[in-house]
Amino acid sequence: MSSLKSAISLDSKSNFDEIQWVIQIRRTLEEEVEEDGEFLVSIFNVPKLLMASDPDSYIPQQVAIGPYHYWRPELYEMQRFKLAAAKRFQKQLQCLKLENMVDQLSKLEQRIRSCYHKFLDFKGDTLVWMMAIDASFLLEFLQVYVIQDGIMKVFGRKSAHNAILRDIVMLENQIPIFVLRKVMEFKFSSLEATDHMLISMFMDLFKEISPFKMMDDECPNIQVSKSAHMLDFLYHMIVPCKLEKQPSEIIEVEQNQEDNNEGSEKSSTDSTQVKQSFEELWKVLSKLNKGPVTLIKRVLVSKPLKVFVKLPWNIITSLPGVKILKQPIEYLFFSQEGDGDKEKEGGNSSSKSLIKKPPLVEEITIPSLTELVNSGVCFVPTNGSISSISFDLKTCTFYLPIISLDVNTQVFLRNLVAYEASIASGPLVITRYTELMNGIIDSEEDAKILREKGIILNHLKSDKEVANLWNGMSKSLRLSRVALLDKVIEDVNKYHNGRMKVKMWKFMKVYLFSSWQVLTFLATILLLLLMTLQAFCSVYSCTHLFGYTLPSD
Repeated sequence: MSSLKSAISLDSKSNFDEIQWVIQIRRTLEEEVEEDGEFLVSIFNVPKLLMASDPDSYIPQQVAIGPYHYWRPELYEMQRFKLAAAKRFQKQLQCLKLENMVDQLSKLEQRIRSCYHKFLDFKGDTLVWMMAIDASFLLEFLQVYVIQDGIMKVFGRKSAHNAILRDIVMLENQIPIFVLRKVMEFKFSSLEATDHMLISMFMDLFKEISPFKMMDDECPNIQVSKSAHMLDFLYHMIVPCKLEKQPSEIIEVEQNQEDNNEGSEKSSTDSTQVKQSFEELWKVLSKLNKGPVTLIKRVLVSKPLKVFVKLPWNIITSLPGVKILKQPIEYLFFSQEGDGDKEKEGGNSSSKSLIKKPPLVEEITIPSLTELVNSGVCFVPTNGSISSISFDLKTCTFYLPIISLDVNTQVFLRNLVAYEASIASGPLVITRYTELMNGIIDSEEDAKILREKGIILNHLKSDKEVANLWNGMSKSLRLSRVALLDKVIEDVNKYHNGRMKVKMWKFMKVYLFSSWQVLTFLATILLLLLMTLQAFCSVYSCTHLFGYTLPSD
């Protein structure tokens, strides 16, 4: 039924063959009833929002694989290479001809059509011949990685090789995996031998195109028969099943453990925090005995101030004038404590709701790499995929996987993001990773630090190109939670925002530079203190306090 759904969403009626459409609908209704189940759409059009951001990363420039871009005139030049590959494949079939393979593919016509999101306004013979020729070309291209015979002999220049490599991993340039299996079955004796050869081809392609350099024992065991197409196979190689599913039970257990630890270590009351702050201030002032410090010390040890400090915090903040300073003081001394209280109040119910709800924009923000380094964060490379990302709060160590960036990386990552956004409503793992990298890399200096740490292996021209690559991948269709990455972002933000110099800078920026009320209040207090000091010195001699005689009016 997917063909019927796709047929309704045609871009225009100018190139729409109504007779062919009616014939196709009838055949679909007659033949799909006999199928065991409905085939899911797996080859999608790139969403318009992503396509508009960088069309060259989604539209093939050298070769068309499949029906979406088959009739583009600028890709006709590769047609002779595809036909030559089909002839060479036919020679390998010995007594069989290509027509025999096309006859077998004709039986899969409706299944092939069902895999494409867009309605295919082709006749059946056109579609199956297209599949046969494209599959022959693609398999010969992939075989180069297995036999290691050098792709230069078949396709010539290395630049052409890179262009074809970029094209075959694009979302709109895919053909169903069962078509490749059927074509390979004519060459090998069994499906087992076919799958073994395909997995070898795909694994070697993965090692060539994947930016993550994983160890062999870290690669997941994926069955080719379970994959929808080649890009789907590559996606699941990078995104293991444990990241695709939301491990809510694990998060709840960790949340319970954190709640128990926080409950056993109860924080002090607000008044105690204020008292501790005054004690720290007193330790500093007690070492100074010059100038007006003596007068300040007398004020601090006075009975009225001692009574004032012992009052509960809610009473102190209700006093005239002090109420204005309530929010700044709470930000400096109680911000982290308040966050902990909010987590306690939420409990398990909040953790469950956070898993289901998409994140807020504020939760995606993360300090730049330069800011994190200045606040004491150490970056360490790891061998692995996205699942190896972590942040150790005790040692302030940020672990990131080694990623190799070259001319093909941006196209590959963008098409993974587009495919991820199209297949399901689950977590957008690749998208979240690109958002994380985009967040910590703001400038050329940030990219340089990661390169020097060995996290980024830069095969591009400069560090500026690396920064532009990540900053250009900020487009996404929706926000999604990924438990592992969200925990890392939360821990990094918690550590960075808890640093005193960061809090002081934010305090100055928010409450001093932007709040005229606080500035007015502080100026008034300062003026009153100066007036009091002047009145005091007019009655008593201040020579022994300041070490010099104040000039008379």
